[in-house]
Amino acid sequence: MSLDVSPALLEQAERGEVDEAEFVDCVRTSLPYAWEMVSSLVAQLKVDGGDFADNQTPPPDEQARGQLLRALASDAIRGALQRHFGVRLAFQNCHRVAVFPLEPAVDEKLVRFTSVRSQVLNQSPEFRDC
Repeated sequence: MSLDVSPALLEQAERGEVDEAEFVDCVRTSLPYAWEMVSSLVAQLKVDGGDFADNQTPPPDEQARGQLLRALASDAIRGALQRHFGVRLAFQNCHRVAVFPLEPAVDEKLVRFTSVRSQVLNQSPEFRDC
């Protein structure tokens, strides 16, 4: 799953620095499932409050799963999303995405969510091939 980089954005990169807002827009249009997942979780967190909001529903197909993997496995994409939405992202398995507010009060919850223990406890046979 690659980004659909416009010629203008490619030219920026070739000249030096890339405008992050344009990069974020490239991510939005290239990875619509991942974008919608993160933006809906951010909205849920704002409406519901709490320590974090997460998704536990597997993606509808392999293309959607690939978008999540691409968005969250890339340090550049993940970092740009975090800065754009003002959250910290966490990821387990092939689909469990969580958003945490940028508040020290939830640091312990984030550490717990991303711990080895939580990773092991979040496994199940249906996720073996995801």
